[in-house]
Amino acid sequence: MKLTPVKRSGFTLIEVLLVVAIIAILAGIVILAVNPGKQLADTRNSQRRSDVNTIINGIYQYSIDNNGNLPASVTIVSGDICVTGASCTGLVDLGVLSANGKYLVAIPKDPSSATATDTKYTVVKDANGRVTVSAPDAEQGATITVTR
Repeated sequence: MKLTPVKRSGFTLIEVLLVVAIIAILAGIVILAVNPGKQLADTRNSQRRSDVNTIINGIYQYSIDNNGNLPASVTIVSGDICVTGASCTGLVDLGVLSANGKYLVAIPKDPSSATATDTKYTVVKDANGRVTVSAPDAEQGATITVTR
């Protein structure tokens, strides 16, 4: 009587470990290539650019409706902009822009550093009456400023 060897199907432990190691290496390469931290910072900077443009557009829409006069709180002293409906002590109050939602529904806030009262955006008027709105907390060394 002759014994025939039993043939087993399946993967060996070494084969499974090799496949897992290859998948881990490829996943690591993809994560480094995509760089989620940079992608998120870029997204927040895009939001800041949009917010700065929204604020300066609201200021100039107000100016157009008020015979060229800017909101009284926009002065030659740079200051942080107050959050809509907050106590604005020591901050620039642009509540006239969001009153009744005529120019803005609400003053935009920085996506990562705004507080309950401070949007973390700044506004200043120069000697020639030009207004500059900035996002000083921009990430990755970006400078986000709009002057009109």
